[in-house]
Amino acid sequence: MLSRCRHGRALAAASLALAVLSGSPALSIEEQPAATAKANRLARETSPYLKLHAHNPVDWYPWGPEALEKARAENKPIFLSIGYSSCFWCHVMERKVFENPEIAAYMNEHFVNIKVDREERPDLDDLYMLSLQVYLQATGAGDGGGWPLSIFLTPEGKPIAGGTYFPPDDLPGRPGFPGVLKRLHEIWDGQEAQVRGSADVIAREVQRLSGPSPLSVAKAPSADAVQKAVADLVASRDPEYGGFGFNAEAANRPKFPQPSKLLLLAHHADEQGVGEALDFTLEHMARGGLYDHLAGGFHRYSTDRQWLVPHFEKMLYDNSQLAEIYAIEARRTGRDDFRQVAHETLRFVLRDLCDARGAFYSALDAETDGIEGAYYVWSPEEVQKALVNDAPLFAAAYGVDQPSPFEHGHVLHRVKSDEELAKSFGGTAADVASRLAAARERLLDVRKNRPALLRDDKIIASWNGQMIRSLAVCGKLLDEPGYIAAADRAAMFILTSMRTSEGTLKRTWCEGQAANAACLDDYAFLIDGIVALYEVTSDEKWLNAARRLMDDQVEQYWDERNGGFFFTADHHEPLIARMKDGYDSVMPSGNSVSVDALARLFRITKDVAYQSRAEKALAAFGAQIEQSPSGFSRMLLGADEVLRQPAKEIAAPPAVETLIAANEPPKARPASPPAQAAEKLQMFAQPAQAEMAKHQYVKGRIFLSTDKLTPGTTTKVACVLDIVEGWHVNANPAKPDFVLPAELELASTAGIELTDIVYPKGKDLKMEDQDEPVSVYEGQVIIMASMKVPQDVKVTTDELKFTLRYQACNHKECLTPKRIKLDGQIAVGGGAKRINSRIFGTEK
Repeated sequence: MLSRCRHGRALAAASLALAVLSGSPALSIEEQPAATAKANRLARETSPYLKLHAHNPVDWYPWGPEALEKARAENKPIFLSIGYSSCFWCHVMERKVFENPEIAAYMNEHFVNIKVDREERPDLDDLYMLSLQVYLQATGAGDGGGWPLSIFLTPEGKPIAGGTYFPPDDLPGRPGFPGVLKRLHEIWDGQEAQVRGSADVIAREVQRLSGPSPLSVAKAPSADAVQKAVADLVASRDPEYGGFGFNAEAANRPKFPQPSKLLLLAHHADEQGVGEALDFTLEHMARGGLYDHLAGGFHRYSTDRQWLVPHFEKMLYDNSQLAEIYAIEARRTGRDDFRQVAHETLRFVLRDLCDARGAFYSALDAETDGIEGAYYVWSPEEVQKALVNDAPLFAAAYGVDQPSPFEHGHVLHRVKSDEELAKSFGGTAADVASRLAAARERLLDVRKNRPALLRDDKIIASWNGQMIRSLAVCGKLLDEPGYIAAADRAAMFILTSMRTSEGTLKRTWCEGQAANAACLDDYAFLIDGIVALYEVTSDEKWLNAARRLMDDQVEQYWDERNGGFFFTADHHEPLIARMKDGYDSVMPSGNSVSVDALARLFRITKDVAYQSRAEKALAAFGAQIEQSPSGFSRMLLGADEVLRQPAKEIAAPPAVETLIAANEPPKARPASPPAQAAEKLQMFAQPAQAEMAKHQYVKGRIFLSTDKLTPGTTTKVACVLDIVEGWHVNANPAKPDFVLPAELELASTAGIELTDIVYPKGKDLKMEDQDEPVSVYEGQVIIMASMKVPQDVKVTTDELKFTLRYQACNHKECLTPKRIKLDGQIAVGGGAKRINSRIFGTEK
């Protein structure tokens, strides 16, 4: 829950924003038929959603430097529109507003217009949805967030005002988009300083709310947090129709399946009353219109309490999670109906959302010819024509003989059981089941001849990670090896086709291209799925892949100061805030899935580093968990084990002062220790704390032979590596030649060069899967080199940026190659003194 803006100037933002949304339209624009327009920049994008807008007369830009630089150069506000391909109201606004040439002309003249697919850029969606909620709360508006997300920004990306769907003309309680545009332009043109001040206030509030409060003391949630979450959920169930979080005062509000909560309950279903409440909900969900009774799979959510009329989108992320939950409960209860739902849901995904390469598409749209749900609904006449003699039986079973609450036709939902129907129509329950199965197949064949739904064939790493997990788990629970094989294919596609040459994960793949920087969810969900694959197959390649990905995730996303993971990587494009969230909504948070995955990796490997990270992530969100434990349901799945087994710190690598002689390079220093051996070593550089945390198994230090650099001379360099016991790095030169060797590099603005690099001799290590031994460094090693300082160097101080590239391995796996950054400043001039004779000796 958002707290109200605490800043004094928030009221200024509120009054200004209200003026935008309440202003009457000064542009008299009637809805126009779709214009034929030349393709805009979105035609070059791969996102199916963005391509839907490629022929709008709006001068759309994708999010990127070109649009942002144009906004700054022309000092124009940005109109940012965020949606997704299966969003009904996104399509309505595209047709009624963005296809209108007069509205588009005004947008093009006064704004820089940016269109974003929220599934490609969840970082932007999360950030600006939070911005919209802050704005709405500041204005006292009763609206909530949703899509399309329509928000106006300063040229620097700070939020000014916004809403969701804006119609082409004023409606009761909802201003038309032309008036909003006109009012926004007027206040920017006449009150820019005030607008910017208000945007600063909203941006600061967004920054404050973008993660757990930095002022709160990190603490692990109490041991009873899981039990409290389970008890709270059971207490909040709808006693008539199932579902959790029920509020009798708002009984008819939409219902979402909330898979994270269902999964937590499934793992505690043997406790008093839990299984009963869960199964009651699963039964009503599967009987209602939320479930597709012909093709299998679930729609996104129900618009009513009874699970009857859904929003008809079918999303990969819903179906992956729900199939697993039904399979778990089918195994626990032995219920054939739950088993059938799990099978039918997975078969729907494998049939309708599976790419030929094995990965999975994102979604099926909800509308046909502008009518939501038209593809799925039936009239009594259509059922009669298709089924003839069995039409009455089917109509009685699926509510077609009753009045429809949905204006476009009957949403199929199960009304009577096979046993009840047998009493009315004769025969046995088994006979009825057989006749209904045949009827469903016949209607499905008829439905396939209807105009096809738009399919978003974008492949998203995180959603595929969820599907990989579901297929692996369901394959084991339902004794279906084909599901595990499908998980294997999908995982191999993501790992081989959706990574950069450096091994960094990409978020999306579409039209043969991997694109968009991965977010935390992409790493976390993919790791979760691959760990599940290992758990059901015991294939070491999956464990190795999961560990490498987790190392990369920690390196790029870990919050070293406060624990937990940021949503974007440390090298990500700077935005007005860096989000860090643990709350589970329709999808679990990346932090929640990470805690669960870390706990399972610890259970498998006994590597206490995983346990330690899981503990710290739990502590980062501990205060929030205590306040609302059921909101962190997925995180609590891993909490029991984490809370039972406190982690121990990994043993520190040997101290630099050890300087093991056996690893010294030839001629690196005198054979006998000099008289000055007792002097204290003076280190030039070691990694910063945040950088050091990225390198779990290898530590690096730099030592120089002089305290200054003298023009026209050389200074010796020693790079000391300390390697944790049980690990090694590949030696230089590499053996075999295809492995990545350790390598020292230097960057200097003053033209100082690294010369005469001497790498120590490696140790031959025989690996089980290699015919040729690998040459490696273990323990402590020293790389020696010289720095040549130009005679005409002009600076009096230079920053030396050393980089050590290495690949850490143990007897089971090799991690992704990494680079240790070792930066430091040094004076340049005369009067240099020799130091560190313990390393370099006393020669002149």
